[in-house]
Formats: sequence, C-alpha cells, structure tokens
Amino acid sequence: MNANPKFLAATAHVDEAAVQPLPNSRKIYVQGSQPDIRVPMREISQADTPLMFSGESGSDGARSEPNPPIFVYDCSGPYTDPAAKIDIRTGLPALRTRWIEARGDTEILADLSSEYGRQQAANPELATMRFPGLHRTPRRAKAGMNVTQMHYARQGLITPEMEFIAIRENNNRAAYLESLKQSGPLGAKLAALMARQHPGQNFGALLQNEITPEFVRDEIARGRAIIPNNINHPESEPMIIGRNFLVKINANIGNSALGSSIQEEVEKMTWAIRGGGATVMDLSTGKN
Repeated sequence: MNANPKFLAATAHVDEAAVQPLPNSRKIYVQGSQPDIRVPMREISQADTPLMFSGESGSDGARSEPNPPIFVYDCSGPYTDPAAKIDIRTGLPALRTRWIEARGDTEILADLSSEYGRQQAANPELATMRFPGLHRTPRRAKAGMNVTQMHYARQGLITPEMEFIAIRENNNRAAYLESLKQSGPLGAKLAALMARQHPGQNFGALLQNEITPEFVRDEIARGRAIIPNNINHPESEPMIIGRNFLVKINANIGNSALGSSIQEEVEKMTWAIRGGGATVMDLSTGKN
C-alpha cells in the first residue's frame, strides 16, 4: 500500500468489506460470572447428515439428522458483529475500564507526560489528523503499586481477564458436546467419540480437558504464560499466550519501509484479525 498524505480524521472510515459478517455463522457472546464479562466466539452452522451415509435410520422416517452448530475461537473484535457500530474516529469500546478501575491501583494523569507526546499534541500541522471524539488521558500505577497480571496472579487473585480467557480457551466445548447428545443417536455417538482421547506423549505439557480461571492464574503466576493487556489499552480483549493454551497467530502488518497512513494501518489490522490474527504487530514507518 502507498502512504496517503491527505488522510483526514473527519473522513476516516473502515473498509466496509472487512466488517461484513462471515458466511454461515454468527458472532455470539458467552457470559461469565458478571454481566460485563462477555466472551466472543463464532458459531458456525452445519448441514444435516444424510442418514443413508451414517448406517442409521430415523425413527420418525427422517432422511437426515440435524447437526448442531460448532464453536470456534474468534479474534475479529467487534468488526464482525452486526450489532456493533464501527467508527474509527471514536475508537473501540473500552471494555476493560471497569475492571481496571475496580482494582483501585491506578490513577489518570492530568495530561500527556512524555515530551514527544506534548510536542505532537501542540503541533497545529497535525490538527486534521486528530480524532476529536477519541482522547484518552494516560493511566499509570499508583505509587508503590504493581499493575501486572503476573502480580495479581502471584497474590492469588483471579481477575476478570483471567476468567474471560478461561471461557475463551474452552470454545464453548461443553455446550457443543451436550448439543450433540441432544441431536439424536448419531450425535450421541459422535459426542462419545469426541470425548474419548488417547493421552499420547505430552512432552512435559500440562494440557487440560477444561481450562479453568484458576489454571490460568496458576500458569501466569509460574511465568509460563502471559496476558498481553496493559492498562492504557482497555479496548483490547483478554487473550493468553503460553505452552498449555491454544496456539495463537501473530500477524505482522508492517509491510512498508517508507511510510503509511492511519487508515491503511486500520484496514490491514481489521483484515488481519478477521483472518485469525490474535495478536498484531505493526512496524510500518512514517512521521506519525
């Protein structure tokens, strides 16, 4: 992509193709122990199974048996949620703000604290590039406080982020197996088959049949996994990187050594997470 020197905040928009719902599926949210823990997943519909291929016969004369939807990991954020209003000029909802504030160990600065940040804010040449509806004052730890997830884990605390991650890592598997059992004789057989697994050689890994918030906390406390969510990005959805969890895709969207524009970077980011990128790194160069 070429840099767009005429980028204007007033006309910035997201690529409409990147926010369309994915076919044959819908975005769902699994609620945790409190109303604001809503974990996104993708529910994919399946075609019916013709009974002639299964060796079964329908008791009611049916020629096929319905298959319940399956659930998969979804890291596309609100961009694939038809109910979400996407406006990059106002930013994404700060879904973790209440969790951060409830811990009472951070404070909001009066203004930008870095010299570079203050220089940029005072530069009139950047006025057309700023988003008037998106201005978050930096947050920092209070004196003597530690605000990392590892610190909380080592204090024995299970944070909302840890609960969110546990639900996300399980991919609603228990609900899916139960729906299989309820779908009919063939589904019940499939559920039993899927629940049966040869232990194999784990090579030292501690893979779990079900991820619990306590397991997440323990892995973080041991230093074997990380939660890449900091206090100044409350819009980021909790996720975990570690040997005993699902494999994640890291998308590198920095494909220009000369320059780029804000809108181009947003477009690359939305397409990357739509394609399964759980983390995104951007090393594109440019003045701003």
